[in-house]
Amino acid sequence: MEIKRSGSQPSFNGSADWFTGAVQLDPLFQPNDSRRAAAAKVTFEPGARTAWHTHPLGQTLIVTVGCGRAQREGGSIEEIRPGDVIWFSPGEKHWHGASPTTAMTHIAVQEQLDGKVVDWMEKVSDEQYNA
Repeated sequence: MEIKRSGSQPSFNGSADWFTGAVQLDPLFQPNDSRRAAAAKVTFEPGARTAWHTHPLGQTLIVTVGCGRAQREGGSIEEIRPGDVIWFSPGEKHWHGASPTTAMTHIAVQEQLDGKVVDWMEKVSDEQYNA
């Protein structure tokens, strides 16, 4: 059994290379010799969002607080709220973040393949975000 105590892992700000706006990440767990999943609690301030990205083995989001948005390439923007569970298939290009007026927090879970959990792409433009 392993217990990661609350506060034992430092929070950090999301990189401007991969996020627009203020984003705080709190790591929950990382892959190890017997686990290939990684997870983090991610908090987006109003208007903040990820860049477009994919995950080699897919991603699950569990919204815990606030109101957000998510979109897969070619699809419409979907509103996401606490209790919603969102699944992006392996290789599915997508983005997610807060609504324009409300912060949003989710737990993000993704699995590692060949040492990689995410492939980052171009940023989501204001025009795309507000469509």
